[in-house]
Amino acid sequence: MDEKPSARRGPDVCSLRYGLAVVMHLSNLSMITQRVSLSIAIIAMVNGTQQPAPANASADRPLQDPSGPIGEFHAGSSVYAWSPETQGILFSSISYGILLTLIPSGYLAGIFGAKHMLGAGLLASSLLSLCTPLAADLGGMAWTGQFTIWAKWAPPLERSKLTSIAGSGAALGSSLILCVGGLISQALGWPFIFYIFGGLGCVCCLLWFTVIYDDPMGHPCISLREQEHIVSSLAQQPTSPRRSVPLKAMARCLPLWAIFSGFFSHFWLCTVIVTYLPTYVSSVLHVSIRESGVLSALPFVAASTCTVLGGQLADFLLSRDLLGLLTVRKLFSALGLLLPSLCAVALPFVASSYMTTVVLLILIPGTSNLCDSGFIINTLDIAPRYASFLMGISRGFGLLAGIISSTATGFLISQDSASGWRHVFFLAAAVNLFGLVFYLTFGRAELQDWAKERTLTRL
Repeated sequence: MDEKPSARRGPDVCSLRYGLAVVMHLSNLSMITQRVSLSIAIIAMVNGTQQPAPANASADRPLQDPSGPIGEFHAGSSVYAWSPETQGILFSSISYGILLTLIPSGYLAGIFGAKHMLGAGLLASSLLSLCTPLAADLGGMAWTGQFTIWAKWAPPLERSKLTSIAGSGAALGSSLILCVGGLISQALGWPFIFYIFGGLGCVCCLLWFTVIYDDPMGHPCISLREQEHIVSSLAQQPTSPRRSVPLKAMARCLPLWAIFSGFFSHFWLCTVIVTYLPTYVSSVLHVSIRESGVLSALPFVAASTCTVLGGQLADFLLSRDLLGLLTVRKLFSALGLLLPSLCAVALPFVASSYMTTVVLLILIPGTSNLCDSGFIINTLDIAPRYASFLMGISRGFGLLAGIISSTATGFLISQDSASGWRHVFFLAAAVNLFGLVFYLTFGRAELQDWAKERTLTRL
């Protein structure tokens, strides 16, 4: 059944819930810069022109070759002889720690409150990023619990808008780190990429603990009008605290598996783009590290813009009763999986055209982020009580795809650069199409029976 939410509207942009969305936007920006730092720094960390080392040489030994192209970087920074296979494993290892924290943090955020769980994750990630580029693992804690907050703060007709504003911080953060990361490497050395953005995360923590509250009823600065609007719009939504999770019912729920398949497909291509875009731009387009960073940033500027515009359009279609909720979710999921697949398939065939390649690289992340108004927020529709827990599982599937795709990409491009990139993009498109067909077939938008409150009658 294609249900349509109530059309009642309340205070719009100048409201506290939009302030929360902006703070989450900045927090997501900070977290993604800490995670993507390695993608831009590795160009400076690895000497691509170094000749193969002797058989008895250590792969982790710093190479000092100031005469080569790496000499343009800060002289005090070490360079390492990491093969493409090693780099693929290194990129995928970033996801391991995040994968371990996603589901537990999502569950605990629903029990104990998301404010402190998410804030602690952001703070720990920021502090550890000051020490090592692989310490952003605890950032997983700060991703999943956000849906616990939106389940209590976002009216149904504003969910796409609010979550897209918050989520667009990830794309904007990617563009920021890719744009300035190369400049920081050249001026100060690649370690300062992690120091600077780890410090930015600590600043965002101050905003987080000041502005974010788990429930609008407990926020000291919310207006009575906005509070009444939020509470009344969510009146039909289950709100009682839950201590047990219906795992068996979830495991048998095909609409939930449709969301998981969407996340797996979406994150497969996104991880390839986020992780390997600087390498692709540098090796295929043959540009310098400075140009590579700026050029790699453009797709994520487009992604951030499309995320916000997609959320606005989705809620516009719902508020005007032009489309039902299920139709909107499937429409934006289809656009977000099909369009980037077409661009990815076309990319290897236009490698000789600089401008066409740049346009396609911009369109892939931009169109892909239309999914943020599709299956990405679908758990808020079918099971708001368990939104953070299910987001943890969903992102777990996404990170699993990221681990596999990062490793597979490193292996494929190590065999042959030209054919390797072609196989990488073809494989990503095939995974996207599988996820799209599965979601269109089994995706739903109505509240599931196992997610409803149970009323106990005593005789």
